[in-house]
Amino acid sequence: MSEVTEWLESSRSVLPSPSGPVELRDLWHRYAAEGDEWTLRGVDLNLAAGELVGLLGPSGCGKTTLLRLIAGFERPDRGEVRLQERTVAGAGRWLPPERRGVGMVFQDYALFPHLTAWQNACFGLRSGQDDSRASWLLDLMGLADLHERFPHQLSGGQRQRLALARALAPAPSVVLLDEPFSNLDVEVRLRLRSELASVLQVCGTTGLIVTHDPGEALAICDRVAVLRDGVIHQCAPPRELVQSPATAFVSRFVLQANLLPVQHASDADGRLQCAIGTLVASGLSSAPLDADACVMVEPSSIRMTLDSSGEACVMGREFLGHAWQYRIQLDALTLRLVLPLEMDHPRGTRCRLSFRRGAEPILYPQRQRVAVVV
Repeated sequence: MSEVTEWLESSRSVLPSPSGPVELRDLWHRYAAEGDEWTLRGVDLNLAAGELVGLLGPSGCGKTTLLRLIAGFERPDRGEVRLQERTVAGAGRWLPPERRGVGMVFQDYALFPHLTAWQNACFGLRSGQDDSRASWLLDLMGLADLHERFPHQLSGGQRQRLALARALAPAPSVVLLDEPFSNLDVEVRLRLRSELASVLQVCGTTGLIVTHDPGEALAICDRVAVLRDGVIHQCAPPRELVQSPATAFVSRFVLQANLLPVQHASDADGRLQCAIGTLVASGLSSAPLDADACVMVEPSSIRMTLDSSGEACVMGREFLGHAWQYRIQLDALTLRLVLPLEMDHPRGTRCRLSFRRGAEPILYPQRQRVAVVV
């Protein structure tokens, strides 16, 4: 029997617990022997009741491991996991998965192929427990007429809805979702993700969803925690992430922005120089900048001017519907530009790049907005 199946079997006896927060305190974890790399390093994260929080980051950054620690599939090496203001892992305590009151929606759905949709939805209920919530959830998910169908007789979107209904039927205080929309086609994925927050709100359940898609996280989550190499770089509402990214990595991964190395200009105090122009940073010390100092520049803040002798070259472009996204090579840098549809230039076009008037790049690691000299 697989780990997932064992957990689903044991969850039959779980007693629903009241809604409450999730608290992760200084959480450290690694899979292999001591001395190997940490999967998670000093993670602190709190979830409020009814909140939907996204875990966003590249593959291998620790997102799924964090879910497994909360669910109880893994034990932390250091730190604590607290649910409903009680410690379930750490500080000498350990509560097994089936006693944590946590629902789980797996990436591959993990539905039982030999059970009908109704039987799958009711699987986590205790013997004799009222099944009216399962019936209500199937109706809410648009599956009311599909009770007797088996998983292979359902579409991908219907299976995903059924997996969510099964996770919510025992009335868990927290539901964990591991990239639940990754196997769906675009239309179904957009529709289901727009419904998720409403379903959780109606159920009074706190949600934590893993994704590697910035657009998905920003679209549906109350807050988004951005991970890299086991460390949370920033956890904030979507608007704050977009307007004030905490680190250069958040800028690059969430906004798909350009990062340009920067140094002090040689001819003027308070001025900085990067590959496409000069900037002014008020109040910046004249001390040498950090070796990794850079400015974040949005793709729409760069101007492209055709020039057959220009140092930059068009390497490719993508049609966005309302605009082009160009990929431009400038020396060792590959930059993204968003340009109007009338700027229709093929691969190999030579050009020059400069800042648009009014652009406001952000200087890192100072996290300071700077002005451009046009």
